[in-house]
Amino acid sequence: MDSIDAMRAFVAVVNEGSFSKAANTLNLSPQLVSKYVSKLEERLGTRLLQRTTRQVNVTEAGSQYFVHAQQILLSIDDMTAQLHGLQQKPKGTLRISAPVSFALKHMAKLTTDFQKRYPDVTIDLQLNDRKVDIVEEGFDIALRIGELKSSSLVAKQIAPIRVVLCASPEYLQKHGTPSTLAELDNHRYLHYSYINMEATGEIYEYLRARYFKQSSTFYSNNGDVLVASAVAGAGFVLQPTFIASEALSTGTLVPILPQYEPKPIHLYAVYAHKKLLPHKVRCFIDFLSDYYGSPPYWDARIAANQN
Repeated sequence: MDSIDAMRAFVAVVNEGSFSKAANTLNLSPQLVSKYVSKLEERLGTRLLQRTTRQVNVTEAGSQYFVHAQQILLSIDDMTAQLHGLQQKPKGTLRISAPVSFALKHMAKLTTDFQKRYPDVTIDLQLNDRKVDIVEEGFDIALRIGELKSSSLVAKQIAPIRVVLCASPEYLQKHGTPSTLAELDNHRYLHYSYINMEATGEIYEYLRARYFKQSSTFYSNNGDVLVASAVAGAGFVLQPTFIASEALSTGTLVPILPQYEPKPIHLYAVYAHKKLLPHKVRCFIDFLSDYYGSPPYWDARIAANQN
């Protein structure tokens, strides 16, 4: 009996909850899966599973063995994938979820350059500002912006994201330039519907206290619309520089109250497992890691035009 095959059979039964489902997963017969597990128990000298006609329960010994067996199998498969990847170019379909505004402005060239290097990878890029369930919805990787909460997902930091309070020169000439947060009470605020309600910083605290308790002048779930409205003179806006960089670098928007600029948040690449990472995903993450620069090119553009 191959001990690795027996280990796989046992882990599959625990994960799937039954011998028949494990057999389907492994593309084996239920009888062979049962034989593998029985032989494994015989070799270990202990019962790993309690079987009844209706269900399969893991024993205490089985629970301990499962934890170690799963890690061993993950390590074996990860090593195999890496060695296989060294000899093969990545291929297949790479499903990516990304925020709408970021993808529209900064992912077309990225994906084009990636496919020039890896032409056998097909990219399926889906734009959505909600946080997709990577596993349930079948994504290989998701790009997310903000401070991530702890989870079972793996997150790799890609780039810092500045968030700037700004308005058009015409608007400020007409309504005055505020020098304190309190003076914003007399100004029109363009509110982003998906703003992080738990974000820290004085400007966020002010906006929560002042605007989340009453209707804003204008609100939208899209940052590009809000920035365009601010450029048109509709009011002030708090938006990331990856959206507002062109307006800030050309002077059609100017920063206000820079002393209250919050600490940068981050762009992350999020994926389901650190181990068993498909070669196409590993290549994309490596490609993405240094692509936008440090500082990101959109911030470098602002700094170059302001100097």
